[in-house]
Amino acid sequence: MSDAVPVPHAGWSADDAERYLLSRERFGMRFGLDRIRRLLNVLELPAMPFPSIHVVGTNGKSSTTRMSAAILERHGLRTGCFTSPHLLSYRERIRIDEQDIEPERFAAAIARTVRAAELVDRSQSEADDRVTQFELLTAAALCEFAAAGIDVAVIEAGLGGRFDATNAIDSRVAVLTNVGLEHTRYLGPTVTDIAREKLDVVRPGATLIIGADLDPDALALARRVASDRGATLVTAPEDAGVGANLRARGGYQQRNFAVAVSAVRAFLGREPDPAALLDAARSVVVPGRFEVHYGAPVTVLDGAHNVGGIEALTESLPEFLGGRRLVTVVSILDDKDAATMLQRLLACSDALVTTACTSPRALPAATLASLASQIGQVPAIVEPVPDRALERARVSAGADGVVLATGSIYLIADLLRGARGGIASTL
Repeated sequence: MSDAVPVPHAGWSADDAERYLLSRERFGMRFGLDRIRRLLNVLELPAMPFPSIHVVGTNGKSSTTRMSAAILERHGLRTGCFTSPHLLSYRERIRIDEQDIEPERFAAAIARTVRAAELVDRSQSEADDRVTQFELLTAAALCEFAAAGIDVAVIEAGLGGRFDATNAIDSRVAVLTNVGLEHTRYLGPTVTDIAREKLDVVRPGATLIIGADLDPDALALARRVASDRGATLVTAPEDAGVGANLRARGGYQQRNFAVAVSAVRAFLGREPDPAALLDAARSVVVPGRFEVHYGAPVTVLDGAHNVGGIEALTESLPEFLGGRRLVTVVSILDDKDAATMLQRLLACSDALVTTACTSPRALPAATLASLASQIGQVPAIVEPVPDRALERARVSAGADGVVLATGSIYLIADLLRGARGGIASTL
């Protein structure tokens, strides 16, 4: 695959579209709804011709989004699903009928959206206020959903809610999975500040679904927002009663599935069909979340990337390990609470291998090892290259042990890409 960025034209391939999107990462993240609204207007989609469920929160968004879509599909509804980030291909973010968008349609959708974005860019008063990569992907997804004639879309917010590109849609059901201290530079320094940004997606008269373990400050704000906007507030149960039928591993996925069931119930306006719930539970897959690769040793890939995610992961480990030796491979980005994340991981690990994923925000492997040595007595091996770190962990774990790779979704992408190929992304 060439590194050259192609000029937009109708003959783009999926690889061309992927390279172009990757090139837009240099413009970074910029929040606000003006650009996405202009872009959708140029694309002749100022209003969505389909209803939607909007999923926001700190952790569990992608899982809840995929699970909701799977349940809706089994109720006879053609469903679009938009998630982020991806592991190996941007196509993973746009799904229809539980399938990634086809390469040819993806290429055409991105090319069409890029041409519209160029018109928006030329109309902006500031030269550097260009349509962002995430806005391109959001608009392309919404246009593809409209073209496919879907019955409902389940949309995951990228970051926050108020000024996230996905807030250009009006959803009859909003979902707040949970709230933790993350992205404080953009969303505010407290849980209440962050919850306020996320809860802005709640529309007047809508239904707001919240996770059972919502932070008390976020819960208080959710109640106020629901009251002020005439929205119905529903707290999801701890689990949906599907037990071992849930294909997605980890106790935290039971909670996510329960939130998804509550969201679908609110959307349908009735109780979901029990057979449909069981079939969805048995079928839905969430790549990079407690993804188990059997072998000698067993390897678990989990993209937990913050304290809440690591806590949810480590809660699920003891039952899975069953006393087996655990060696953890970890990479953490520089805007995370690395000390607390390492503390949780060290408490259940027999050995640690520190590495650095390809993101420019990744902490150096040596820095993580030094921090780990200050926290606990578990030995740390420094191996900056992710693939090599995984191999060293496998040797340390032994054939009967377990290797866990975690700390960043970008680490999981690096490890999968090493085996399957793909384009690295840092957003």
